[in-house]
Amino acid sequence: MKTNQISESIELGILMAISGGIMDAYSYLFRGQVFANAQTGNILLFGVSLSEGNFSQAMQYACPILAFSIGIMLADFARIRLKKMLHWRQYAVFMEAIILLFVGFIPTRYNLLANSLTSLACGIQVESFRKIHGKGMATTMCIGNLRSATQNMCDFLDTRKKSALHASLLYYGIIVCFTLGAVLGSKCMPYLQVKTIWLSVFFLGMGFFLMFMDQSAVSAYRDLHKKR
Repeated sequence: MKTNQISESIELGILMAISGGIMDAYSYLFRGQVFANAQTGNILLFGVSLSEGNFSQAMQYACPILAFSIGIMLADFARIRLKKMLHWRQYAVFMEAIILLFVGFIPTRYNLLANSLTSLACGIQVESFRKIHGKGMATTMCIGNLRSATQNMCDFLDTRKKSALHASLLYYGIIVCFTLGAVLGSKCMPYLQVKTIWLSVFFLGMGFFLMFMDQSAVSAYRDLHKKR
């Protein structure tokens, strides 16, 4: 079933999830084992570093956490203020892509800056794309999706309702796409090095133009409906 909301299509969700997987693999494997998306992990490691008195290491986790929060604020600002010409989520994706494009130029000696900017982009994405086909879903992390997927599968086994099965498979599918993004990013790092993050920019770009295509289709449908 197709959704009327441009930002909730399964196609866009797939692209965002692949991008999310690439970002997390990139920041953790190539930028000093800091999570771009999984701020729970960063908060944990921040606390551990504080307990060990390693304040410089604690800052490596604190800055991405703060940047992630700022990214959420920027996405909400786009939702509230940017309502002309483009859908506000297109502005969000554009901002995210520009940030990650810049990250691809940052040398590894500035990993703190690179990780903070990547987390900023992740914050924008997690706030901008929160549903797929009307289901609350994340494209930058998996714990909530895994819970919902398993819950819906249990509901299906109990009630045999196809809607529960479809929801479960949708959640599991997004988890698979996130994993594929992590695999892609990991495999490309030996060749692309610091520019591996541009793979994420590529998928975000596809999502940006997909929203243009969906907007055109929705507008054409509405015009046809009005004529009738």
